[in-house]
Order: sequence, then C-alpha cells, then structure tokens
Amino acid sequence: MKVLITGAAGFIGSHLAEALLSRGDEVIAVDNFNDYYDPARKRANVAPFQGHPRLTFYEADVRDADRMYKIMADHCPDVIAHLAAMGGVRYSIGRAPLYTDVNLRGTVGLLEVARGGAVPHFVFASTSSVYGKTDRIPFEETDPCNQPLAPYPATKKAAEIIGYTYHNLHNLNFTALRFFSVYGPRGRPDMMPFMVTHRIVNRREIQLFDAGQMKRDWTYIDDIIAGVVAAIDRPLGYEVINLGRGEPVLMADFVGIIEGLIGKRAILSTPPAPPSEPKVTFADISKARRLLDYDPKTAVADGLARTWSWYQREIGTSG
Repeated sequence: MKVLITGAAGFIGSHLAEALLSRGDEVIAVDNFNDYYDPARKRANVAPFQGHPRLTFYEADVRDADRMYKIMADHCPDVIAHLAAMGGVRYSIGRAPLYTDVNLRGTVGLLEVARGGAVPHFVFASTSSVYGKTDRIPFEETDPCNQPLAPYPATKKAAEIIGYTYHNLHNLNFTALRFFSVYGPRGRPDMMPFMVTHRIVNRREIQLFDAGQMKRDWTYIDDIIAGVVAAIDRPLGYEVINLGRGEPVLMADFVGIIEGLIGKRAILSTPPAPPSEPKVTFADISKARRLLDYDPKTAVADGLARTWSWYQREIGTSG
C-alpha cells in the first residue's frame, strides 16, 4: 500500500511512518518543519528512518496546492493520512486566522488534491477537544459538538464536516479520528506530559489547573498508531471515531506518577482552569472497537515509564 502522510515529522506522524514502513508499506511523507516548536526536534523524529528505501520525504506545506498536486501525481497514493495541523488549544486563542488557514483551508486543499487525483480514502486527525464542555460522559461520536471552546477544535470540527461533503459529492472515504490526550516518546514540548517532566527535572514551576482535579483520557502513542493503521486499512464511507483509552486519570495523579519516576517533587501553582479547558475528557471507544478492532493496551503508569526512559535517553536529566 502507498500512504501519503502529512505532518510526518511530528509526534504522531513520525510514529505512523515508522509503523507503516515496518510492515512493508510505501510512505510518501510531507512536513513543512514549521517553528511552532523547534524544527530540530522534528528532524530528530524522522532521523531513524530518513534513509529508508520505501520512504520519500518532501519538505512542503499542505497549503501549497501546486506542490501537493505534483506529489500526488508522482506517487498516486492509495490513502492520505492527514495529520498536519496547527495544534494546541490554548495557543490557538487569538490566532483564529492562522488556525483557519492551516487546519481548514489546508485540509480543503488536500481534499481537492485527493478528489483530483482519484485517491479513494482519506484519514483525518481530529481531536477530543471538539467535544467542549459536553454533559454527555463518556464522550460519544453522536454528540453534536457545536460549542468548541477555542479556535483549534473549531477548525477541526469544521474539517470533519467538510469531509462529509466530499464523501457525499465525490464518493471519498473519509474517517475522522478524534485523538484523546496522546502521549509517549517524541511527545511535543508544549504538551502536558513533556512539559511536566521537563519542568520537574529542571526544578521549574508547573501550572496545575484546579489543583489537579481535572481529568484527562491519556492514550499512549502505540495504541493511537494501532487505531490509525486500522483506519488506513479499512475504508468505511464516512465515519467519526474516538481513539482514546476510555479511562480518565486525575491530573494530580498523573503528575504524581511522573514525580515517582523522576524521584523529584513538582513545584506547583494551582490557578483556576481557563475557559478553554473542560473539566474532563473521557472517550467512549465502543465504536472504535466495533469498526477498527481497536483495543488500547497500555496503562498510563506503563506508558509514562516508557516516556521517561525516552526522555532520559534523548533529552537528558541535567539542568
């Protein structure tokens, strides 16, 4: 199978590329190496497989329609796994034009490329943040999700909706995967697991909203990748599917596990949560189990232990 991955140098994208290469697929990888975080981190993500004979890597922006059409025409992929995006809920506040440009216009442009190149299958990385402050717990895909709390989830929900339009008009298979709090080796430096670890190691203060009484459905990267690969292998028409663990963890407990691994106490401040943050995220994964045979296996304590091992090896503990 030929798979085009956008955002292939990022946290999830680099793991997906490795997984597909390891099972024998051909990967066409695209990333623009923007400076949302240090591009050197992204180049390190892809270094282990950069020279693989079944990998072709392009430094390109998905908003560059001409370049994307050329890549598509040269390779004729069977499926697009669209992971490229401007990420981060809080960072998106005040930056709605940028997030709309990248996450919505960029996705529409890629859908046009898929339609024009007759690519039959499109897997889209969405987010649990689309649920906002829903009263339905656990989060079910049938929730209307019409009150996003920040520009980032708003653009992701808009892209899910326009995906249905392309399915309806152009018979494109479109699967939107709503990721729940993904963590693990290569995690982004702006995400909570890396940030907490890095700040404890370096004796810097951590903001723990609502004194750690919020809950998040932390999902280990290997489980997420298993779900994405299953979605790549199974064109389903149009579907929106949660990928989480289905076991929310109190943030105070999450920080406590990392403290135990490092052997240092966190320096905490405990301000109220901003309006962009829901009290809990909690995935109903029954649909993923049914359609994708999705079966997350990694407990949070085990996943954090693996993440800490990676951090020690790749980042270091001096400072």
